[in-house]
Amino acid sequence: MNPSDRLAADPNALGFLAGGGEMGILIRSMDWSKTSLGPVIGWSQSLRTTVSICLTSDLPICVIWGPGLVQLYNDAYRVICGDKHPRSMGQNFSECWKEAWPVIGAAHDSALNGDTAFLETQHIFLERHGFLEECFFTFSFSPIRDETGRVGGLFHPVIEMTTQMLGQRRTRALRDLTAQTSKAKSVTEVLALSAQALAEYDLDLPFVLIYALEPHGDQARLVGATGLSADTIAGLRLACVGDAQAVWPLEEVVRLGSAVQVDDVRQRIARACVGPHLELPSAALAVPIIPPGADRPTAIFIAGISPRLPMNEAYRSFYDLLASGVASAVVNAGAYDDERRRAKALAELDRAKTVFFSNISHEFRTPLTLMLGPVEDALAGPEELSPSHREQLEVVHRNGLRLQRLVNGLLEFSRIQAGRARAAYEPTHLAEFTADLASNFRSACDKAGLALRVDCPALSEPVFVDRPMWEKIVLNLLSNAFKFTFEGEIAVTLRQTDRAAELVVRDSGTGIPAAEMPRLFERFHRVENARGRTHEGSGIGLALVQELVKLHGGTISAESRADGGAKSGTTFRISIPLGTEHLLPEQVRGGSISALPSAAASPFVQEAMRWLPDVEQFHDRGAELPLVQDDLLDAAFATPSTDADLPRVLVADDNVDMRRYLERLLNAQYRVETVPDGEAALAAVRKKIPDLILTDVMMPRLDGLGLLKALRCDPLTAGVPVILLSARAGEESRVEGMQAGADAYLVKPFSAKELLARVGALLQITRMRQEADESIRASEERFRALVSASSDVIYRMSADWTEMRHLQGREFIA
Repeated sequence: MNPSDRLAADPNALGFLAGGGEMGILIRSMDWSKTSLGPVIGWSQSLRTTVSICLTSDLPICVIWGPGLVQLYNDAYRVICGDKHPRSMGQNFSECWKEAWPVIGAAHDSALNGDTAFLETQHIFLERHGFLEECFFTFSFSPIRDETGRVGGLFHPVIEMTTQMLGQRRTRALRDLTAQTSKAKSVTEVLALSAQALAEYDLDLPFVLIYALEPHGDQARLVGATGLSADTIAGLRLACVGDAQAVWPLEEVVRLGSAVQVDDVRQRIARACVGPHLELPSAALAVPIIPPGADRPTAIFIAGISPRLPMNEAYRSFYDLLASGVASAVVNAGAYDDERRRAKALAELDRAKTVFFSNISHEFRTPLTLMLGPVEDALAGPEELSPSHREQLEVVHRNGLRLQRLVNGLLEFSRIQAGRARAAYEPTHLAEFTADLASNFRSACDKAGLALRVDCPALSEPVFVDRPMWEKIVLNLLSNAFKFTFEGEIAVTLRQTDRAAELVVRDSGTGIPAAEMPRLFERFHRVENARGRTHEGSGIGLALVQELVKLHGGTISAESRADGGAKSGTTFRISIPLGTEHLLPEQVRGGSISALPSAAASPFVQEAMRWLPDVEQFHDRGAELPLVQDDLLDAAFATPSTDADLPRVLVADDNVDMRRYLERLLNAQYRVETVPDGEAALAAVRKKIPDLILTDVMMPRLDGLGLLKALRCDPLTAGVPVILLSARAGEESRVEGMQAGADAYLVKPFSAKELLARVGALLQITRMRQEADESIRASEERFRALVSASSDVIYRMSADWTEMRHLQGREFIA
């Protein structure tokens, strides 16, 4: 019976194709007699069942049947065929997919022999849209047994993974780009590393060119390139943005500020591409790299478009993301580069400052020597000096020694910073040495009402230290503790901990605010508005201590509370390793273990004594004399006027010698009262208002500006003239003082003549103002009296007139 007769006899013979969608309709319409399968009516039941399952499935499925490997597939598989459809329906499977056979051939043949084959995310190039396209598939080949039990065909389900795999690959490219460029320290390095990172992704980017543009010019310089021959790259090194004949449309990209697609790449670079494919890219995309906030591209990113990938939305977005990644890296590198340049400039400035301080400190030593030598000779000479002359010379000598100590500290710090410090480490009974140094401050602590507790038991072995350096460490810490401690105690302890000697200096002082702790050891840094015995200081004491500790291979740390309670105070902890392994061998010396008492403590203690408001210290012939109370000194040396009519001047300064100097200058013409800080000055003013106030700006407790503000806010003292004295020079400081309400601002060192002239002029102006006020008040009183008298006359005249009218009226009636 022929097929048509069989179809007529059995109307349901093609029922297995029902519901097969478009491919079911196509199968029914085709003449299968021209294939090895023969007419549909003659297909075996196993083939019918397999095709029915295939057509009704949503999964892309192809059925390969018979010795001719005829393929039949459903609607979902038709998408995979692309332009091969419809000729691919009924075509020999191996002939239809011959370009994929190197990948799928072995699995196909294995399945024909009865073994199931499964392949996951296979990288395959298919020619299904007019070009060889890069694709990824996961599929299997399963043998199908016919009625005879032999393998009649293959069941071939397929899932295309191209979109997912390309997305993952491009995500890795972006990740690698970010990771690679994060190491860059300049914009040029970012661009070069970007090209290197993308070189591994030549399937998406057959070639890459990155041009850096001049900030203010038309020159474009190639800083990164991949996928092109060396000769081609050499010819593209430089380009002019405004050149219309340039290989790439750089001017158009800069002008538009957006990506430009180049469609004639093969004509521009000929056979220069050495990418992964045999065919050259036909197009490229030129994308500007524009950092946020910039109005002009920093660079231009040119990348070839793969000839084996369609330029769809995902591919175009990949280029945009690459450009954004490079732009972000450029911003980060630019910030790093700016910071590096700033750091380099600061380092150069720091080195210049170090050299300057070192040189200027050396220069200071010569005039200091020439000043101190004659002064010491005069004080120690056989000639008799009057008390006033001796006092003046002692002031010069004390402050010369203080200046010398500051200069020496600055010089030593500069030498350490410049790496020129040379230490000599000697074995030392550190506990005994430290206790001796600390005991120098006992008299100062006693006079200040502080307890000095020294607890330094002997250590198990000598400690190698540079003794002058160790003196500066201990004395600076003690001086700092004394400066900021007003009640309680200062404790110095030395203990051995493991293989280190630990020095702890603790005080119950005002403490350090938590915000200032990170900058505590910075040179020249001072805590603003800190309550201390004085505001004097260079700001290098703690920085010098830290550097000296580092030279000993040790560490220093600080803890502090500044809440004003009973637990306020600061603790400095220094740890110095034992032994000599941490020291340079050429700087280690033997010698005596005991350390002789040193005179290094004397300047520290003398300066601390001068911070106390009720004591002064003098030197006679280089030796220390007993301390004398201020009032006794006043009786001995000062010659205050007994004339009660002399103007009264109040002097506020935390430096004893400065108070004495100002008092001596003013005593001849004025009644002078001196106080050590702003709070004492305010108390004296409230007790009795002076005619003029002379105050330092930087003082403990209440500074000069705070005192001035308090005076100006009180109507009783608002008109008192105030002269500010300050070591802060410059227009800004002067303007600040005058805006605060000062009548005059003098910068230290000042001329005595100028000071006296200013004081005299202000007092004269104040006196004239007072006389004018008195005259005005007298005139007002006379005017009031005259008005009052006139009122009485007018009142009497009015009364007389009224009486006269009354009498006239009575006469008229009569």
